[in-house]
Amino acid sequence: MIGAVEVGLIYGVMALGVYLTFRVLNFPDLTVDGSFTTGAATAAMGILAGWNPVLATLAGFATGFLAGTVTGLLHTKGKIDGLLAGILTMIALWSVNLRIMDGANVPLLRQQTAFTPMREAGILGTWSGVAVLALAITGLGLVVVWFLTTDLGLSIRATGDNGPMISSFGVSTDFTKTLTLALSNGFVGMCGALIAQYQGFADISMGIGLILVGLASVIMGQAVLSQRTLLLAVFAVVVGAVLYRLIIFAALRVGLDPNDMKAITALLVVGALLVPRWKAMGSRFGRGPTATTTATERAASGAETSVAATSAKGA
Repeated sequence: MIGAVEVGLIYGVMALGVYLTFRVLNFPDLTVDGSFTTGAATAAMGILAGWNPVLATLAGFATGFLAGTVTGLLHTKGKIDGLLAGILTMIALWSVNLRIMDGANVPLLRQQTAFTPMREAGILGTWSGVAVLALAITGLGLVVVWFLTTDLGLSIRATGDNGPMISSFGVSTDFTKTLTLALSNGFVGMCGALIAQYQGFADISMGIGLILVGLASVIMGQAVLSQRTLLLAVFAVVVGAVLYRLIIFAALRVGLDPNDMKAITALLVVGALLVPRWKAMGSRFGRGPTATTTATERAASGAETSVAATSAKGA
């Protein structure tokens, strides 16, 4: 279970990126499936070339940032639908990733990675390791919260809420959209770099279906925690990433086939999307008769008042 929590915290970096596009920008970005592998491939090849693991991880962020920028430019300057722009970039990245790795798989066995100090200290795979990772993701989450409260961050949030309104104030929505997509995929690429170092290899197929994992993390996390404040909304997605990994861990422990995990992920997302709707419908139906009765009583009272006023005038 500790391993599932550790992986969930690392995937929290990816969930923060998906949060920026899915919740803040209200943009369905499928670039994630490709940029995750791009970050992993870049970091793996950098480590094999003798780079410092921290530098390799930042390089993963940079290549993810570039992938998101391409999607943003296709959408804003090329006037291509956002969903299609993400798909086009994702497909192109498949070939790019194969070029970066010069193959389908890059092993990192016996290589120095960002997790080597924790492994040598004997805390990786323990609750102490979980605490270290939790502190790291907390720091990153606080940076995201701070950024979204700056003038630029507020412009990005306003773009997602009402693009025409914020553009009327002179804000370039093309810039805010492109920057948000770039930052989002930068986080996704950095997460890919960290996962490759954690599991000891980078693989061409490691990003397939990752957008579902991101959506599951965002939706489940914000269903568990309140979204009343920006701070809670941001950290809810990290909680969702950990919760998702624990659910997958539990599913495997009870004997479900690992080949069914993608289907389980899809069902989790569907459930997380439908349950709040069903609750809202149930509450509305529950209040329906009361609301109708109240409205009828008000209408009857208004009619009586009108009749009384007419009678008074006639007198």
